Amino acid sequence: MKETLIILGTGNATVTKCYNTCFAVKKEDEYFLVDTGGGNGILAQLEKAEIPMEKIHNIFISHEHTDHILGLVWLIRMIATRMKNGKYEGNLDIYCHEELKETILTIVRLTVQSKFYNMIGQRIFFHTVADGEERDIMGYHLTFFDIRSTKAKQFGFTTTLANGKKFTFIGDENYQEHEAPYVEGADWFLHEAFCLYEQRDIFKPYEKHHATVKEACEVGERFGVKNLILYHTEDKNISKRKELYTAEGRQYYSGNLLIPDDLETFEL
Repeated sequence: MKETLIILGTGNATVTKCYNTCFAVKKEDEYFLVDTGGGNGILAQLEKAEIPMEKIHNIFISHEHTDHILGLVWLIRMIATRMKNGKYEGNLDIYCHEELKETILTIVRLTVQSKFYNMIGQRIFFHTVADGEERDIMGYHLTFFDIRSTKAKQFGFTTTLANGKKFTFIGDENYQEHEAPYVEGADWFLHEAFCLYEQRDIFKPYEKHHATVKEACEVGERFGVKNLILYHTEDKNISKRKELYTAEGRQYYSGNLLIPDDLETFEL
């Protein structure tokens, strides 16, 4: 069974030269969307990636920051429209932690017409997840976990793909020790890398609870990760990001290091 990872966006919250970090996992003809970026740019990214909204029935939102949540408002509006026009089969299931559900509902209620908002509870459903909770989504058995952020409550997840490989996402903050069981031996591990270590004094990642390429790669090496994807970066170096980040990362990580551009895909 073919499974594909589609990186829809690779930038942090303030980027202008790429889209905010979010991605989709394609399995057969369905897509599991993880985060949605900071606005209606998600519609353009889906269009460029040739991902039809009619094939998105499961969305996970990791936390409440604008660069992860606001694209969902547009997706709810657009998918609700399709539902009402008979152009979307089935339901839309949205997964997030309990507090985040209330935040999303408030934003949508204040910004989306009632005829679309009222689809929530009819064909658009929220499912709250707790630390350590397991859920079956799109044929995957996912374990969700609280990353224990001190900024905004945030969750990641780990799962086993159809091909038996371990896939782990720890949100957009640096690794913490309680996440070790989820990271250990991962075949695919997604970790933020706010900037180069050598530019830490410029971008100040540690003040924002972020990591540099160096720290992310040290985590990948420590836990024997086979494929390490770095994203959620600054965009000042975007024209040479692959080259610069790869050069620094190779000093600390010996596995398959991937620095994706927006819309880049990987066969899982």
